[in-house]
Formats: sequence, C-alpha cells, structure tokens
Amino acid sequence: MTSGVPASFGSGAGGDAGLLSPVSASPLVAALTGDRAVLAAILAVESGWAAVLEKAGLAPAGSAAVVASAAEAGRYDLADVALRAQGGGNPVIPLLSDLRKHVTALDTEGIGAGKAVHTSLTSQDVLDTALMLMAHTTVGAVLADVKRTTAALAALAEQHADTLCVGRSLTQHSLPFTFGLRAAQWFQGVAAAGRQLENLELPVQFGGAAGTLAAGTVLTADSPATPFTLAESLASQLGLAAAPAPWHTNRLAVTSLGHALASVLDAFGKIAADVLFLSRPEVAELAEPRAAGRGVSSAMPQKQNPVLSVLVRSAALQGPQLVAQLHLAAANFNDERPDGAWHTEWPALRQLLALTLGAAGHLRELTEGLQVFPEAMRRNLDLAGPLLLAEGVSAAVSPLLEEKDGRTGKQQLQDVVDRTLQAPSAEQGATYRKLLREAVPAGLLPDLRLDELLDPASYLGEAGGISRRILAAYADFATATPNGANRG
Repeated sequence: MTSGVPASFGSGAGGDAGLLSPVSASPLVAALTGDRAVLAAILAVESGWAAVLEKAGLAPAGSAAVVASAAEAGRYDLADVALRAQGGGNPVIPLLSDLRKHVTALDTEGIGAGKAVHTSLTSQDVLDTALMLMAHTTVGAVLADVKRTTAALAALAEQHADTLCVGRSLTQHSLPFTFGLRAAQWFQGVAAAGRQLENLELPVQFGGAAGTLAAGTVLTADSPATPFTLAESLASQLGLAAAPAPWHTNRLAVTSLGHALASVLDAFGKIAADVLFLSRPEVAELAEPRAAGRGVSSAMPQKQNPVLSVLVRSAALQGPQLVAQLHLAAANFNDERPDGAWHTEWPALRQLLALTLGAAGHLRELTEGLQVFPEAMRRNLDLAGPLLLAEGVSAAVSPLLEEKDGRTGKQQLQDVVDRTLQAPSAEQGATYRKLLREAVPAGLLPDLRLDELLDPASYLGEAGGISRRILAAYADFATATPNGANRG
C-alpha cells in the first residue's frame, strides 16, 4: 500500500522556498536566514574559534587555515546534517563530526589542525553564537532598507507639509490634518524602531559544557590568555559584541533581539494598515507603485490589489506570537541547559528575522514609489464641511457669547452642532454655517472672521512644527545612506 504522496514531493534541493510565506520569499532572505545560512554561521563560529586559538598559541600554527578551508559550507550535505541532528537534538553535533573529518583529510602536512576544532566549546556556545552572527548580518540588511524607507517618508513629510487631508478617530472624521504630518508620524515609528534595532548588542556566547568555563580554564592554564580574553577575541573576529559572562540560561540577548524585530514590524504594520485603507477606491488618497504582475487577481482582471501592504501587514501580524515564543522559552530555561525550551527559540527567531527582512524590502519599495493624491484628500476633507471645525469655532467663539436661558456660550454652540447633525449629510455644511450665523451676531463675529474659522487650514495646530521636530529627532534616518542600495 502506498502513501499516495507523489514521488516528487519534498524532493527539491531548495528547502523551504517560502511558498506559504510570500512576504519572505526572496533570494536575499533565503541567503541570510535559510538553513544554508545557519549552517554557514555555525561553521564560521568554528572557523573563527580556530583562528583565535592559533593566535593565542593554543593550537598548532597553520590550523586556522585548514579549518577555514574545511568550513566551506558547500562541502556539507544540508539535508543529511538536519536529519542526523535528531540524534543529539541540535545541528552542531553532526556538523562537527563532518567538520572534523574534513579537517583531517585536509591536514595533509599532519600539523594536528584537529586540535583547533571546538576545543573547550559546547554545542550551545556555537549555536547561540551562530544565531547571533546570522542575526548580525540580517539586521544590517534590514537597517539598509529601513533607512531608505525613512528617507522616503521624510521626503513625503516635507513635500506634503501643507497638503490638507482629514484626520480620523474611531473611523470617523475628526479634525483637519496634513498628509505631511501623517508621513512624519510613519517616519517616527520606523525610525524609532530602527534606532532600537541599530543600538542592539548581539553577543558571543561562551561557557563550556555547564557554563563554568572549566574546559577553557584547563586549556589556558599555561597561557597568558584566559577563557574571557579568548571569548573577547572571538567576538572581535566575528564582529559581535563581547559578553561579560556566559548567558546560556539568561536569554535577554535573544528576547531583546526578538523585541526589536517585532517593534520594527509593528511600525511597518501601522503604515501598511493606513495605506490599505487610504487606497480603497472609495477613499483613493493613496496608491501603491505599479509593477508588472503585481496586485493581480486570479479571477478578476480589473483588480489592482495593494499587495505590498498586504504582505507587510501579514508579517506584522505574525511578529507578536513569535516574540511571545521567545519569552516563553526564556521563562522556562531550567537547569544549566533546558530540556526543550532552547530548541523552541531557533525557528521563532529565524522566522522573525526572515519576516522582518522580507517586509523591510516590500515597505521600502512601497514608500519610495507611493502615489499621493492631494485632490482626493481635499475631497474627503470637504465631506464633513465646516462642521469639522466645530472644536475650533467653539474655542474661539464661545467666550464672545453671553449666557442665554441658563446655557453657556459653549452649550449654545453645541446646540448648533446638534441641530446641524439632524440635517441630511449633504446639507450639513450649509446648515451649520446658517445656524452658526444665526447664533452669533455679525457684530460679535464678522463674516470675514467666520470664514477664517471655517477654513480647514486655519485649524492645524502645530502640525508643521510636530513634523519638523520628528525629522530633527531622527535626522540620521532622514536621508538615505550608501548602505541602503538596492538589494537586487
């Protein structure tokens, strides 16, 4: 009896290509966060450690070169390593076995290069450090896109500083607003999250079998080096942060990284949600950049779906659960190496990295090509008519009115609003102006002053000043950097 599964199912060499995660389905995401990237990072840690030991005189001269050659990722059967990882519960163990075989084969001069492989380390040291190394590379790519996104948003904020639109509160029109301020607020969210990610420390993990550095102490017994100086050298070698002590059971390094990534996704999600609403045909204030084949429907040839925003939002909606998994694991790190909690970190952290990197590229493309329609913004602003200015009118006019029938000036103006709302929507603008004119004599409020109060541009508060303060607070994110080049 056969299983009914096609013979070709699962036989591809590409591994997880992101078929069900289109937001992160890209060659760059796969290259930086895929299984091959994890394997390469593990090998880079082992190779880096060999270089540290040789430099400290704790491994034979020439060992580092042999190990580096043996640590070329292309030498290893990824699927085979993954399958054999079940034997010890992590991929370092089978990969280390293969690495040692390659080192032995390449050590043609018999210098004993194998002595430099994994000496005084444990699997968690290598895998934790490898994940920090992979994160370091991925975060760099994320920040490159983030800074191009913030540069695009800063440009929109400046270009549309005076572009009137309507602010919305609990789905309803609230007050006059500017698109420049909306773009500046988007900018602030992304820049603040980006700065948090940029300032994050990604440390090397070192501790040995139980976190006491016992094997490292033996290794350095007759050397000026110590386990701590070796760990600092490894951090320098890999471009990671040094740690003052082993953190194998204190997972703040992991949860802080997860939190920073999720914060970036939160800021992305806010923009995506706004663009999705503002690009609805009945609103039509914004539109995503067009590209061949993007936004198509399998059934409706006329549709142009805002796919970039959809993909970004899909990533943002997944972030919180993944961070929750990291915190759940951290809270359950029992003993000196936990029985399962550590293992649950790996896929959650890698998925967060993949989603953030994928979403960063889509949002960068969205913001750099965003289409803005000021005429539609003004049309939607005018839907509420002068009634939208009721707050400002009340503040300016109520002090002019004497108490009447026991009602204050503010209450009298509220009566005007309440009566206006009883009129049909299409007539409310004219009704409000008429009733307001009746309630407030021209001697107290000349027509010219009334016109000023009913002009949306007159009631923007500090919109322009807020935008300028935001851009100034994150000036380093307001212009694109050379590192933000197209990702191909």
